[in-house]
Amino acid sequence: MAQKTALVCKLLASAVSISHKAGKIIRDVMKKGDLGIIDKGENDLQTEADRSAQRCIVASFKSLYPNICIIAEEVDKISQNLDVPKDWLISELDKDILDLECPKSLLNVTEDQITIWIDPLDGTSEFTKGLIDHVTILIGVCVNDDAVAGVIYQPFWKNQGRALWGLVGSGVGGFELKEPPTDNKVYVTTRSHYDKTIESFIDGLKPCEIIRVGGAGNKVLYILEGKAHAYVYPSSGCKRWDTAAPEAVLRAAGGILTDKFGNKYSYSKDNEKDPLNKDGVFATSPAINHIEFMKLISDIQSKM
Repeated sequence: MAQKTALVCKLLASAVSISHKAGKIIRDVMKKGDLGIIDKGENDLQTEADRSAQRCIVASFKSLYPNICIIAEEVDKISQNLDVPKDWLISELDKDILDLECPKSLLNVTEDQITIWIDPLDGTSEFTKGLIDHVTILIGVCVNDDAVAGVIYQPFWKNQGRALWGLVGSGVGGFELKEPPTDNKVYVTTRSHYDKTIESFIDGLKPCEIIRVGGAGNKVLYILEGKAHAYVYPSSGCKRWDTAAPEAVLRAAGGILTDKFGNKYSYSKDNEKDPLNKDGVFATSPAINHIEFMKLISDIQSKM
């Protein structure tokens, strides 16, 4: 291990370790049975697992990196209370990440360039329905506008959880990257926000197989694990905390995530007050030509 580890690698190493603890907190809430559900409106729920996982993640990062900008989904007073139990404060750095060779372009990144976007429990609607395989924890490390490192944590994977991570320029870890099937196009889209607009859009992609699942992180996992060619979401609704970590891991694997016009989203701290991904989300496998895919998307939009 190098004597001085680059800040981006330290942050990713922290994110991996912290995500394991947050995952245990989520599993513990599920075991207790009382989810403490709050309806935030417009098909947007929050549970005790969301609140507690966020407190653990944010408090741990704040204790280690007090000057770095952190933007997390839950904004109520409970979630922002960082007076947490001592065992929720995680200071360990994942050794596998520390052993990575940091890309030259990220070696000299400073704290003022960093924004960390956090979704403490992506797929809350599915979580409340017992669809725990859809649930992920998302921690995205962004430099200026770009998502460069991230963790997608599955709390309920084999009842013990696992962290899938990526660092753009270094690669991915925690899972086996697979290519999608060659005999049939498979697209993954929303389960809980499906409506007539999305249905009409999806019809334009046929013939293909459509998989509807919850959580932006989970949808990108379908791409990374070779279960789908692309993630298609033509409506607004996702926020930067939904896509920062998934985009970073996907980019590290060679894939691409953009809006419906093929433009990248900015993950700068300037987007804190307006984090909505207004122009949808379209992500493609490393095996797919994103430019050609977006031409197909453009054709569909022109006919609607």
